[in-house]
Amino acid sequence: MMAFGPVPSRRLGKSLGVNNIPDKVCSFACVYCQIGRTLRMELERKAFYEPELIFEEVRRKVEEAERKGERIDYITFVPDGEPTLDINLGKEAELLKTLGIPLAILTNSSLIWRGDVKDDLLKFDFVSLKVDAVSEELWRRVDRPHKSLSLEKILEGMLEFRRAFKGKLVTETMLIDGVDYGGEFERIADFLAELRPDIAYIAVPTRPPAEEWVKPAKEDVINRAFQAFAERLGEGHVEYLIGYEGNAFAFTGNVEEDLLSITSVHPMREDAVKEFLRKANADWSVVEKLLREGKLMELEYSGKRFYMRKLKSREKP
Repeated sequence: MMAFGPVPSRRLGKSLGVNNIPDKVCSFACVYCQIGRTLRMELERKAFYEPELIFEEVRRKVEEAERKGERIDYITFVPDGEPTLDINLGKEAELLKTLGIPLAILTNSSLIWRGDVKDDLLKFDFVSLKVDAVSEELWRRVDRPHKSLSLEKILEGMLEFRRAFKGKLVTETMLIDGVDYGGEFERIADFLAELRPDIAYIAVPTRPPAEEWVKPAKEDVINRAFQAFAERLGEGHVEYLIGYEGNAFAFTGNVEEDLLSITSVHPMREDAVKEFLRKANADWSVVEKLLREGKLMELEYSGKRFYMRKLKSREKP
């Protein structure tokens, strides 16, 4: 299947997926990959499927969705490998643009230093770039890139792309347990301040990873990354992407659900929680109950208290 969905996406609303790469051809072999191990490590762009075939399959899906009254916010390239390895990517984007639906792509950024890849990505309305690390050793350990790739060239390529791109740009930083991040969050934050993404997402693995030892980073590590990024980018430009699909920030009138919904996207400072409870005509006992039930957790950062939704992936079965 070269097209699937539409599926709900935290980043993109209702997204119709395009799979333009066979399982699993990639330029990275990330330890946390939910598709599994890389079967073919590639760096050369080549043709995989006929662009017209992809277009026809997507068009059929769009018509089906329209018949059922389903909304599609984006057509999204999110394949079983690295989408920019497809030499026909630009042609596919041009064909799909005729359907009048915004185009999105999730890339590991590995080939963004190439002029032809940059030109192809400029055809999209929404581009998500992977920024797991900006220091060589950590990048090689977590993303396990093709040996001939240069991190310096990739980071420079991202900045160059940003200067030309007029659409929505987001980044994604995947955090895993058992890694000593040291001062890496501050280094990533400095790079992101230069890149100026609309949103910098902080993610953890929420599905079975390629390597069994991989676990989601602990909540205090995620919070540390959030604070470092927010300090450089502003809080409104940093969000969690930690596996709670659904309507973040939807005030449903259920104070517990709403509090959990918000803290799964943003950690909330103690004073913000108190203000939220006051508006909802509720008191602190709500927080105590959620802490007791292990749904919420309390964290300290820079002498202040924060509250964050406890990761489902860390809950004991």
